[in-house]
Amino acid sequence: MAEEQEQDLESIMGLIVAGGNAKSSAFEAIRAAKEGDFETADAKMKEANDSLIEAHNSQTAMLTQEAQGNHVKVGLLTVHSQDHLMTAITFRDLAGEIIDLYKRLAADDKK
Repeated sequence: MAEEQEQDLESIMGLIVAGGNAKSSAFEAIRAAKEGDFETADAKMKEANDSLIEAHNSQTAMLTQEAQGNHVKVGLLTVHSQDHLMTAITFRDLAGEIIDLYKRLAADDKK
C-alpha cells in the first residue's frame, strides 16, 4: 500500500473512531443526566467534544491533502467516515439539549 493511501486510511479510520467515541460519550452523558448526575453528564459531554475535535483534525488532514492537489479517493469508507462524523455532531447537539431539559426538571423538582 502506498504511503499516501495509508495516510488516507489513517485519517478515515480516525474519523470513524473519534466519531463513534463522541457519540458514545454523548449517550453516556444523557444516561447520567437521566439519573440526576449532572457532574458526570458534563464530563461526558466534554469527552464528546474532545473526540469531535480529534475527528475534526482527521477531517482537516484530508481536506488539506485535497487542497494541495493530492486527491483523496472517495470510497465507501470515506463516505462512512463522514456519516459517522455528522451523526456524532448531531447526536452531541441533541444530547446537550436533553441534558438541559433534565437539569431544568431537576431544578423544578427542588422548588
